[in-house]
Formats: sequence, structure tokens, C-alpha cells
Amino acid sequence: MTSTAGRLAHQQKREKGIGTNKQAVKFSKQDYETLRQQCLKSGRLFEDDCFPAEYKSLGYNELGPYSSKIRGVVWKRPKELCSDPKFIDDGATRTDICQGVLGDCWLLAAIASLTLDKRILARVVPSGQSFIKDYAGIFHFQFWQFGEWVDVVIDDRLPTRDGKLLFVHSAEGSEFWSALLEKAYAKLNSCYEALSGGNTIEGFEDFTGGIAEIYSLDKAPPQLFQIMQRALSLGSLMGCSIDITSAYETEAVTALKLVKGHAYSVTGVQKVPFQDQVVQLVRIRNPWGQVEWTGPWSDGSSEWKYVSGDEKSKLNHVAEDGEFWMSYSDFLRQFSRLEICNLTPDTLMSEDVSHWNHHQFEGMWRVGSTAGGCRNNSATFSSNPQFVMRLEDVDDDPVDGQDGCTFLVGLMQKDGRRKRNLDHNLETIGFSIYEVLKGCSNVHLGPDVLLRQKSVAMSTFINTREVCDRFKLPPGEYAIVPSTFHPHKNGSFVLRVFSEKQAATSPLEVQIDAVIEEEEISESDVDPHFKHLFKQIAGNDMEVSAFELMKILNNVVSHRSDLKTDGFSLETCRLIISLLDKDESAHLGLMEFHMLWNKIQKYLEIFKKHDNDNSGTMSSHEMRGAATEAGFKVNAAVLQAIVSRYADTQYAIDFDSFVGCLIKVEMLFKMFKSLESDDSGKIELDMQQWLCLAIY
Repeated sequence: MTSTAGRLAHQQKREKGIGTNKQAVKFSKQDYETLRQQCLKSGRLFEDDCFPAEYKSLGYNELGPYSSKIRGVVWKRPKELCSDPKFIDDGATRTDICQGVLGDCWLLAAIASLTLDKRILARVVPSGQSFIKDYAGIFHFQFWQFGEWVDVVIDDRLPTRDGKLLFVHSAEGSEFWSALLEKAYAKLNSCYEALSGGNTIEGFEDFTGGIAEIYSLDKAPPQLFQIMQRALSLGSLMGCSIDITSAYETEAVTALKLVKGHAYSVTGVQKVPFQDQVVQLVRIRNPWGQVEWTGPWSDGSSEWKYVSGDEKSKLNHVAEDGEFWMSYSDFLRQFSRLEICNLTPDTLMSEDVSHWNHHQFEGMWRVGSTAGGCRNNSATFSSNPQFVMRLEDVDDDPVDGQDGCTFLVGLMQKDGRRKRNLDHNLETIGFSIYEVLKGCSNVHLGPDVLLRQKSVAMSTFINTREVCDRFKLPPGEYAIVPSTFHPHKNGSFVLRVFSEKQAATSPLEVQIDAVIEEEEISESDVDPHFKHLFKQIAGNDMEVSAFELMKILNNVVSHRSDLKTDGFSLETCRLIISLLDKDESAHLGLMEFHMLWNKIQKYLEIFKKHDNDNSGTMSSHEMRGAATEAGFKVNAAVLQAIVSRYADTQYAIDFDSFVGCLIKVEMLFKMFKSLESDDSGKIELDMQQWLCLAIY
């Protein structure tokens, strides 16, 4: 219950703009300015209790407390490491980023690309931080995390061995912004070891909030060089790598000094006059700060003899910092993958630059309600969250000459790195896209719709943080169905849709509503035999209490072999009486009991219809359809709450739970409507009113 309330509070904050880069969420509820002022006032340097200078902040396995790799580690502040430490000295540059013993070259490649655009860097590294003015041993950085910007506060105690930084460091050793940035990112992900291994694109996205595209260079499109040029001119971040075929090849160095399984950043793309022709060149940086390509166009290679001095100077072709040039043709042959993070994001596939339009949604897969798995699981697939996308206008000047609507869909699962120390692996995720047929708009699509047609597009299913693909479809209305590959897997996700033209996108859900049929009958309409039975049951007072009702209902269901039930509880019977008790006597009279009996008969018919396997119970995945038939339209969030409250450990709902659920839902609808004013869709309660209603 409290986690649900927390999620609702989070949604309300997002609606108020909290989570943007200008109003970042305070990680661990730590406010940088407040903490800094407290330290300055007390004259003490900040010590972060949320990420202490202890072994647990280093790691859990290879960097765990018993690992030989962390022997001799001492946490020191920059002023203990050099006489005149600088936060940023003469601007942040790629040479400030040299890899330490941590296998986070993917992150460092992203940081190196970050330095190419000072505006982007300023979003991640807030200005005004230094070791001189108002120094208090506290710094902060901002990262994009699963749909929102987060402000992370750290102290400046850094892990060292033998007086040197253990992890990332600057070439000069006196500049510390990159080491502190790495520490803040480690805190965000629980520890330093959680940063080991990854794709550069993950760092790109977390520094920008952009969306990624990945190209396999053995299948590079003809216009890829132009795409890379355009990407860099627009400030996009790029990385590349060489695939490995086995763990033995990790960081193996090729004959031409390229490192396999290692993340490089692409920092330049140029055309250069060369022997009466023009050659295409790509500039690449190794975050290690050393080990450079030795093939054609490398530092000191013979090709540079035929390039003018002005061109050499412009290209800065010799630098002892791990950066080098190579021909575009060699780039395609030597590297396996190119990753581009679109920042604005921009239309990289078009000659005319324009901005993408984008939509972003948070969602959940929950076992028993919305964790339906991929289409292979026909019984549960339609229970997955769904989103409708309306494509109306075709692209301007399409590259392939064909009319259509270009868009990107990115599906990202949350908190994979933070859960590594719990041996929690990433789920295999993906999505399918279906055409929405006429008459199905604004309705959660059931199996009768989804399973009768083929998807018009789909992603691969893979166990990565994000699956992102580019598509082109004719104008129309489409449903995007994100899912895990296997059903019954809990998870949280962010779905992003970027389109060249406006494309309204929203959750494909029904409007929450209820159609409650109220019986209008008089005592004369009640069958005499029913009256006689009621008198026998109720006794001389002609009223049924909650205790008597429990006995009656359990006696009835106990004689039915086609129903499985744990029996109606006293709580459920009190709820029933609360709903139907017109005179507030806490008892049911003849007419009220008659209404209950008819309601139970109706619910029994619905329950039996949705008990597809005649097991005497109903699958929780059937609850949406059953509730709809009973007159209640509920969305995924309400359905998740219902399943959490009423399903058993096997995610089955027995008859007494089914009746209790529908009685509770009807009562909640009636309570809300009685307190709502002017059909606003909202009610306002003070603390006493809230407690009375919640307890009731």
C-alpha cells in the first residue's frame, strides 16, 4: 500500500515538472545547496552517509570486501593527493579521462564524447563547483535515469592505492571532475563495481536523455558516413566497438593495435584532400589514453605526407592521448558496431535537419495482471500494457523516395545495474506493433483482436537495458505492446516514441467507469418461496447480520463442487452489508437480501463463464474481462491493485474473492461519486475524512 502511495506521489511530482533537468529529483532526498551550507557553517567537510568511504561502496564480488583487488585501498580527498587540485582546469577535455582498474571503458568513452559539447556537459556537471571558493568537500552531478533527471550529491573522498586514484583520472593528475563524476554515477548505481561492463550508448543516454540507434557495420547503410557527419555537427554522441567471439578475446589487442570488446568514442568525421582525390576519415579515441591504431592514417603514417600543413593542423592529427584517425573504409572493416545517441533528437536519416517529436511513458509488468509475455503466450499476451500511436503526416523528402511515417521506439527496463549485487539479471524484452482496426480506438485490445492479426512491425527480444528500433509505416493508428519474452516476469519500464512528424501517442486504456444497475422492486415483487426461506434464515427479527450472512453464504458455496473457495470472510460480509444496508442498521432486510442474492447469481454466471478450464477458479488475467462484464471498466493500474489484493499465490481468484472484489469496487465507485463535485474526476478529503473512509 505504501509503495503504491509512493508511486502516486511520484506521478504527481512529475506532473508538476519535477524530474526535468531544471528541477531534478534529489537522489536519496539529498539537497546539494542545503548540505553545502550546513558544512560551511559548521566548518566541517561533507561526509556522505548514503555512499560512505567503505568497501561496500566499491563492490560486492570482484571489488567486494574479501577481494584482493581492493587491498590497500585508502579513501582520500583531492587536497590530500596534490597541492593544488582543480575541479576543471582550462575546460573539460578528452584528456581528462584516463581509465583506471575498473572495466568501465564504455562509460569513459561516453564521458569523452560529452566534452565535445560544453552545453551538454553543463547539464551533467553543474557550474560553480571548485576546490577554492566555498569548498566544503561536497559536489553534485545530474544524470538522466529512466525518464527523469536526478541530482546526485557526493563527498570528494576517492578510492586510492599508493597515493594514486584507483579508477578514472586525468592525465595530469591534478584535475578531478571526471573522477568525481564517475563516483556520482557509481553512487547512482549502488557501487563502483556495478559500472563494470556495458555499452557506450547507455552512458550517452544517461548524460543527455537522448535516444539511441545502433548500426552493425557489416550491414552499414550507404549514407552512414553522412549520417555520422550530421550527427557530430548536431552534437550527437557516438561510440564504436569490436565484437568478441569469446571471453578470451576481451580486451585482446589486434595486430594493428585495436582492442576487442573495448568501447571507443568517435570524436570526428572529415573529408580530406589526398593525392588528387578526397578520402573520408574518422577520428576515434581510446579511453585508456594509450594503445592506438597503427594502420593507414594513424599518427606518423605515410599518408600524412600528402596532406597539407593547414589540413594537418586543422585535424590535429598527432596527439599522445589515445586519439587517432583512420579511413572510413578501414573503420567499417575493423569495427563491428556504431552507436549514435540523438540528442535533440535529430533526423539523422534525412538531408533536411528537423527535430523529432517525442512522447515518454512509464509502465509496469506485474505477475498476474500485466506480465503477459510475448505473443507466443496466447493466453496472456493481450494483458500486457498497450500504447496507441496515431501517425498522420508522411515524412518530408524521404530518403528512400517512399511515402511513410518514420519513428523510433525505445523500450527501457529499469534498475538493472542497481540490482546486480542481488544476482538479478536483465529480462529479455521487446515490443510488437499492431494496426488498430476501426472501432477499437481507446479500448485495451483483447486476444480477439491481437491474436487475429499479424504484427506490422516488431523489435528483437534481447536482455539489454534498452531495445530501440527505427520503423516506417503508412499513416494510421497503431498499438505498441511492450513485453518481456517470457510471461509472469515483474518489471518496470520506460517507453519512448520519437517521430519525424507529430504522432499523438498515449496509453491504450479504457476510461475508468462503472455502470451499476440498481434494482427497483417492491416487497410484492419478491417470490413468496424466497420470503419463506428468508424468514427461516433471518429469524423473527427478519434481518441478517454479518455473522449470519457469513454462515449463509458459506453453507451455499460448500455444496457446490464446481466452485473452489476458502469461504466468505467476516470482513467480506461486513463489506456486503455496508454496500446494501440502506437504513444503516448494519443488517440486511428482506429487500436488501434479495438484491444481494440477485447480484451473487449474476456474479456466479460471469465467474463460471471466465473459468475457462473448469477448475473452480478464474485466472487473474481474466479479471479485466470479467470486471467489464460486471459493469466495471478498469485500467492496468487498478487491475494490478485488484490482483495484489484478491489473487492467491498461483494468481487464481476463487469465487468468494471474486464477489468480494466486485462488491468492494462497486462501493468505491459509489463513495467517489457521492464525494465528487461537478464531474471533475477528483475528490478532496481532510485527514479525518480519509481515515474514516479508509477504515470503513
